[in-house]
Amino acid sequence: MSYNYALRPGTHQMITLGNGNSTPSAAFGTQTEYVRICSDADVHIIFGSAPVATANSIFISAEEFEIFKVSPGEKVACIGSNTNKISVTEMGA
Repeated sequence: MSYNYALRPGTHQMITLGNGNSTPSAAFGTQTEYVRICSDADVHIIFGSAPVATANSIFISAEEFEIFKVSPGEKVACIGSNTNKISVTEMGA
């Protein structure tokens, strides 16, 4: 299955979670309008300038991706089980 949203991929981050704590990404770049998020396990995420994810945050199921509209300088924080990997790709027009 393929999806084409006519968005250009930019900076990519791979975040490794651990100890059930909220783990933030680096701040998104000045040209970032969207981010594509995918995980190898079920996780919860939240966006903001200093985000802290909890079990009540946005749910992302394993092996599925989502694209979110964001603002430059924001971050995403993720929480999940030990050693989960979260793929965060910044996207722009």
